Order: sequence, then C-alpha cells, then structure tokens
Amino acid sequence: MAEMAKKPADVLRKDGDPEGAFKRAAKVIERTYSAPYLAHNTMEPVNCFAHVTADKAEIYGPIQAPEFIVQTLAARLGLPKEKIHVKLARMGGGFGLRAYGHHMVEAAVISQKMNAPIKMVYTREDDMTYGIYRPTYTATYRAGLDENNNLIAFHVRGGGIPEHPVHANRFPAGAVDNYLAEGWQLDSNITIGAFRAPRSNFIAGAEQSFLDEVAELAGRDPIEFRLELLERSKSKPVGPSSNDYDADRYAGVLKLVREKSKWNESQPNVHRGVSAYFCHNTYVAEVLDLEMQDNKPIIQKVYAAVDCGIVVNPDSAKNMGEGGIVDGIGNALFGELTFVDGVPEKNNFDKYRLIRQKEAPKEIEVHFVQNEHDPTGLGEPLFPPVFAAVANALYKATGKRFYTQPFAKDLQVAPSRM
Repeated sequence: MAEMAKKPADVLRKDGDPEGAFKRAAKVIERTYSAPYLAHNTMEPVNCFAHVTADKAEIYGPIQAPEFIVQTLAARLGLPKEKIHVKLARMGGGFGLRAYGHHMVEAAVISQKMNAPIKMVYTREDDMTYGIYRPTYTATYRAGLDENNNLIAFHVRGGGIPEHPVHANRFPAGAVDNYLAEGWQLDSNITIGAFRAPRSNFIAGAEQSFLDEVAELAGRDPIEFRLELLERSKSKPVGPSSNDYDADRYAGVLKLVREKSKWNESQPNVHRGVSAYFCHNTYVAEVLDLEMQDNKPIIQKVYAAVDCGIVVNPDSAKNMGEGGIVDGIGNALFGELTFVDGVPEKNNFDKYRLIRQKEAPKEIEVHFVQNEHDPTGLGEPLFPPVFAAVANALYKATGKRFYTQPFAKDLQVAPSRM
C-alpha cells in the first residue's frame, strides 16, 4: 500500500492550478489516513433453509436483494426462474453482507444433491474466514493556505485494495479554487464487497478529520470553517457544475447540530468532535462528546442532524440513526481484520473486537431537518461521519491526532480494559 501510494494515480478531477497554488501557499499541511479490512460480523450467523426437488426450489432465509439471487439459483440448479421461490426472513443484521446470496446457493445445491430439505448455519469461523470483507484503504490529503489563512489548494489522493475510496465531486470540491482528486487501486484475490456505506465508510472519516486539522491551522472554528467553504461553493462555485451535494442542505445540518449540541458552550472535562458528510443522498452532521477515564474514552453523548427529505417513519428513522452511530463508533475504535498470506488472522470474537453495550454512547439525539424533499436513505449515512467525530474528540481529549484505524491501538489501552 505504501509503495503504491507513491506511484502515479488516475486524475479524477482537477480545478484550477493545484501545483502552482501549493508552491505559492504560505502554509501547507499533509496527512495520511488508513483503515484495515473489516468483517461484517452480523449478530445472526449466515443461515438458510432450502428444499430443492426435481421441479421446484423453496428457499427461506435472510437476504438484502432477493431479486438478484433468483437468476443465479436458476442457472446453478438448472430450474426455470418461475419454479424458484425465495421467502424472506427477518435479518439479524445485513450491512452489505446479505446483499450476496452465496449462502442461499450453497444451501440449495446441498439440498439438491441430498434430495432432501436442509437447514444450513455457518459457524462464526465459517463466516469470518469465508469473506466478504470491507476493503482496506488509504488516503493522503494536502491543503495550502495563503498569508491570510484562506484555503487556496486542496489535494486528495486515495487508494485501496482492490478499489479506491475517492468521490471526486463531493465536498470540498467546488469550494476551492485549486482542487485535485486522484485515485488508485491494487488488485487482490481477497474477496471484498459492500459494507455499510461503501467507500464512504472510510473516506468520510479521513476527509473530516483532515478538515478539522486544516481549520485549526487556519485559526477557525471547525463548524464555521466548513460553513465558509459551503458558502463559497454556493455563491461562487469552482469547476464543473457536477458537484454531488447541495450546499444549502449541507450547511443546514451543520447549523442544526451546532444549535442542538450548544456547540459554543463548554463543559468541564467534556471533549467535543464534529463531523459532517453527504452520502446516499442524505446529509448528516454529528457532534460527539467524550470524557477520558484512565486513558479510556467514555462517550457521553452524540448529537446528529439529518436531512433525508421527508421522514416517513420517525421512530424507525431515529432507531436507524442510533444503530449507525453505535456501529461506527465500534468500528472506529476496534474494528480490524488482518491477513497473513491471504488467510484471516481473526476468526471469532475472542480475537476480533466489537463494541460492547457499556461502551455505547450514554445518550444519542437524532434531529431531522423538516422539508418536502423526496425521502432518501437512512441505513448508511449516519455511519461514515462518526469516525471523524470520534477522532476529532479524541484529539481534543489527548492532544494527539488519530490517522490509523482502529483508534484504540493508539490509545495504548490494554484490550481487557477497553
């Protein structure tokens, strides 16, 4: 990864003259962020019931995209699609893993070969060593400030195995005169796939951690700094008119979370981090409050402001947001799957660390922007920004920036105490 990061990458977007701007800049900051492979580790192990006979197949189990599996089953079983009946069970977690139907195909083939109905349940070791995994990523950011501490140049260069994480037209694209986004990727036979908020689950944390550090270098409040950039992208946008985000809606969630969290009111021993991100057509801003006890972070409260258009089911929407926040905190602090010669080193929860109930935030507030925009998604957008909210709060608490996930490793806390 480190060697690949130094080689030429694909230019995804270029506005202005980034190279010249960096040469003219009074201050330049450069930081590199990285994250490991992650296992899905759904609460409910992978499972399926299958009963395949000579003229039909009945499949019953949890899957996120049943319409995609029917064609695969038809081809593998040699049956017409109208003879295959997939019945859905409630999922004890999906997070992208159950978008793939390999478990249904496996159960169906076993049933067909045995000429009998079967129930198949993976052990946790089966699940964690079979794949599918969240890719490993890295991203290097550079920013250049002029003599008045205005952001005049911005460069992101991201890569991964086997895909890069860069969304070239997302914020702060359009808000900086000289902007460069590059991406590279390295092929691998390690099986990867969708993981809650694909690609965004890494790049949001890297970008928003970096923007906090740039704001500090510029002597700006981190929320005000982001709002200034969003105002620039609205009033005098740079580059093509293909920016992915709406600056007003992006700014709206930042203003709402600033209000709800009472951002400017300090509390004794409470350290705050902020983050905001747009993905899956939804805007989210989060403020996270933590305290340090025996060098261990205790997360007291998370405030989230969400613009997902019309909220159809407020209770479920709030629950979805809370789950994404807790999941993101756990992966930011603990999540990591390592490989040796292509073999996972961790195959169960005695080695792979997940967040525990006592480590979840003591309180979570989810606030929704009221508007008449079409409803969008909620299962994924609250997950990515919380990584940076954790990192930025940890910086306030420890004076140390966190560039490599999982962050708990750099806190130097024994596993038994976390």
